Amino acid sequence: MTFAHPDILWFLLLVPLVGAWRWWSGRTAAGLQYSDIFAARAATPSWRVRLRAVPDLLKLAALVLGIIALARPQERDVVRTQSAEGIDIMLVLDTSTSMRAEDFRPNRFEAARDVAGEFIKGRASDRVGLVVFAAKAYTQAPLTLDYNFLQQMLEEVRVGVIQDGTAIGTALAMAVNRLKTTEAESKVVILLTDGQNNRGEIDPITASEVAQTMGVRVYAIGVGTKGTAPFVIDQPFVGQQRQMLPVEIDEDMLRTVARTTGGRYFRATSKRALRDIYEEIGQLEKSEIDERIYTDVDERYPTFLIPALALLLAGSLLQSTVLRRFP
Repeated sequence: MTFAHPDILWFLLLVPLVGAWRWWSGRTAAGLQYSDIFAARAATPSWRVRLRAVPDLLKLAALVLGIIALARPQERDVVRTQSAEGIDIMLVLDTSTSMRAEDFRPNRFEAARDVAGEFIKGRASDRVGLVVFAAKAYTQAPLTLDYNFLQQMLEEVRVGVIQDGTAIGTALAMAVNRLKTTEAESKVVILLTDGQNNRGEIDPITASEVAQTMGVRVYAIGVGTKGTAPFVIDQPFVGQQRQMLPVEIDEDMLRTVARTTGGRYFRATSKRALRDIYEEIGQLEKSEIDERIYTDVDERYPTFLIPALALLLAGSLLQSTVLRRFP
């Protein structure tokens, strides 16, 4: 229970003062003078005398309830409703063997998968799907709101499972195809790669033009340090060896893909930079949440005012009838 005018409750502090004044004025009232009051002291008080304070007590109780009623006690039932216009997002993750490069810790692929998982955790009402690619592209997870399932599917992605290569155009076209029939107002592809398109039947620029026609924005991310990076190479006779090889990302192509669709291109040279990029994309593609608050106010002052009037009336009736004081 709350009060519309809580400051009025301070007047309750005056109630004891009013009671004390009534008690004191009753003791100092003028009376008859007797030469000897021993007989009066020995007499048994009548029930009227014993109850003569009742009217004043009833009036004080009425005063307390009246002050509480003036403060307007209320019961509030607050209902909050939230609605969000969700975004459909397809994550497109490169799983070619070059993603094992160790210019990120522990390597590019592990860093990219970890940051993508953090991005998924930060979504609230958006449907997210996952496409993985190397020489071919596959849908690892369709658009879903089941983020636990999506995280599980992301954890199962491995480098080297798909035939090696980089089919960026094919992967982008597959992601766009997943988004073309959705009714979301905002459709987004986050494309992450560390190489150049060298496989597949669809050119990335052509795929971006299709995306633009379908109203799909593409945010392209090129991962890898500038210059050279340590790559793990499988040698037939000596096993895995680390070699410093040049980082070759077709940034011009990725910029064109992003620009064609109204998106942006980012270059990530570290895991921290990659995390910042995903956070920036998350802010650019943030669902607007409409929150409405409905408050139902139930006035409770009659609960106190009606008893206050009843007590006041009862006190006045008693004081003017059976408990009347005679001068």
